[in-house]
Amino acid sequence: MAPSVCLIGLPGSGKSTIGRQLARLWGVDFVDSDHVIEAQLGCSIKEYFSAHGEQAFRDVEAQVIATLATRERACILSTGGGAVLRPENRAVLHAHTTVFYLQSSPEDIARRLRNDTGRPLLQGDDTLKRLKDLLAVRAALYEETAHYRIDTLRCGTGQVMRKVSMQAELAGLVPELSPTSAGSAASP
Repeated sequence: MAPSVCLIGLPGSGKSTIGRQLARLWGVDFVDSDHVIEAQLGCSIKEYFSAHGEQAFRDVEAQVIATLATRERACILSTGGGAVLRPENRAVLHAHTTVFYLQSSPEDIARRLRNDTGRPLLQGDDTLKRLKDLLAVRAALYEETAHYRIDTLRCGTGQVMRKVSMQAELAGLVPELSPTSAGSAASP
């Protein structure tokens, strides 16, 4: 099995954006677990949440994460913000991928997501309070799952991507992920 990198963090912390850039830089696949889930369900996560509830969604999410974390081909895997809620997800991600926790402040995320309507757990009048509540429940779970924590405070996308990339290079992951692009990739 080839080594994969997994990005975790609160909804809106930049996992998909950073993941796409890293995949392009390293010449590997980018996989967003939420997109895989939606393709499997045949509807949006928001619609599924409304019709079946959070627990039914988390059951599907756990199956998808187990499959993606143990795939044969290296990839950059972006998970949904709540993927760490299930112990089996934390265990499989930590055991089968190198996990980077993109640690973002609720204030920064609320500012970025002020017009976002696609995230079911962040709907309502007070997105900032909801993010703070989510972080209170999930912060320790993110820490438990992660091999590395990347502080994204006051960082643009390019800076966060470089932080992850540098840590992955120091950990020796980049040559394993993409031997042809490790020394020749241009910065975004």
